[in-house]
Amino acid sequence: MLRALAVDDERPSLEELLYLLGADPRIAGVEGAGDATEALRRINRALRSGPGGPDAIDVVFLDIQMPGLDGLDLARLLTGFAEPPLIVFVTAHEDFAVQAFDLKAVDYVLKPVRGERLAEAVRRADELRRTAVRIPVSEPDPDQLPVELGGVTRFVAVEDITHVEAQGDYARLHTARGSHLVRIPLSALEDRWRARGFVRIHRRHLVALHHIRELRLDAGSVSVLIGDGELQVSRRHARELRDLLMRRTAR
Repeated sequence: MLRALAVDDERPSLEELLYLLGADPRIAGVEGAGDATEALRRINRALRSGPGGPDAIDVVFLDIQMPGLDGLDLARLLTGFAEPPLIVFVTAHEDFAVQAFDLKAVDYVLKPVRGERLAEAVRRADELRRTAVRIPVSEPDPDQLPVELGGVTRFVAVEDITHVEAQGDYARLHTARGSHLVRIPLSALEDRWRARGFVRIHRRHLVALHHIRELRLDAGSVSVLIGDGELQVSRRHARELRDLLMRRTAR
C-alpha cells in the first residue's frame, strides 16, 4: 500500500485531497503539508528513513502554484535524490503539463479534483511501485509529448506530428487525427526537434519534412502540402526548405 504526502497551500483544497486519498484502499496513510518548504522537510525525513522505514513516503500529490517554493521547484529539487518519491501534480492550471512531464510526473490532475480521476492517478502510482519501476527523472522522453484533454493526460508521438502552429506563448500540434494545444513556444520546439527533421517554414509554422507530400511553386510564392492542407512558405525560409528536401530525396 502507498504512503502519501499531499501538498497544497489552500487549506480547503488540502483537506479535500486528504479526505479523498484517505478513502482510497490503496493508500496506507496520508499526511498533509501547507507549503513546499514544509513538504521538503517531511520528504527529507522520509529519505533518511529509507524505502521501508516508518517515515517513508511513496508518492507526493503536489500543487504547483504556491507562494515561495512552488511545486515545480520542489519536483526539480527531488530529481537530485537517489530514490525520490513518485510525483502526481494536482493543480488548477493546464499550462504546466509539459514541464511536469519533463520532470517525469506520474500524472497531472486538474482541479476541481474528481474522485475517479484521482483514483486513476493513485492506480498509476501503485502500479509503478508494485513493479518497482522508477522512471528516470533527469531526461524527458524525446519521442512523446504530454497533452491534457478534459482532465486526462494523453501522449502524442512526435513522429505523428505533421506540423506545429504558433499561437502566442502556446503551440498547436497537428496530427492526422486532430490537434492539441500545449504551453510551449514554437522556438523551443524548433530547437528540440531540429534533429528529428522539423524545419521552420514561416514565423508561425514548423513542419516535419517526412510529412510534406508536395512542394508547390506558383508565381514566385512557395507552399507545401501536408495531409489535406496547404501551408505558405515565407521567402526567408524557402531556399533552406528546398535544399533540405532535395538532400532528403537524394538519399
